[in-house]
Amino acid sequence: MKSPLSSIVLWSLFLVGLSATVASGAVLDGTQKNVATYGGIALSLVAGSRIAKKDPIKSFLSSRPVLWFLFLFNGVVATAAGFALDGVQGITATAGMGLVSLGAGFGLLQSRGTRTRGTENRGMRSRGTENHGMRSRGTENRGPQALETQGRRTPTPA
Repeated sequence: MKSPLSSIVLWSLFLVGLSATVASGAVLDGTQKNVATYGGIALSLVAGSRIAKKDPIKSFLSSRPVLWFLFLFNGVVATAAGFALDGVQGITATAGMGLVSLGAGFGLLQSRGTRTRGTENRGMRSRGTENHGMRSRGTENRGPQALETQGRRTPTPA
């Protein structure tokens, strides 16, 4: 599902789910209200998780500043919800926000491990500019076929 149409459909389903969750109390009563609310929650969760797996959103959500914000903000909200809300609402809000905070914290630990994993043996930090032992003279290392197309029959040793 990489077409623009699929993105439009996913975002529409996400917004419909959020609207059903928020606005069902003003329109419906009783069992219908509960069904619309829980159905909207399920729809927005499914559509939102599909949206989060797409590349622009995925790279944004996995960036370190966003993960720090999610970790700290949701941790504070989870703590405040535990004191501000009573009963099932307090427990549910604290658990939900705490899970988001923990997920962001695990994402921070995971991104920390992948950032430094390949650099222990080189003795320096990776900044995305290493060339893995190959010399480069301002152009890409192209291989023997590219050199032959430039008029040379055999590649010159570096």
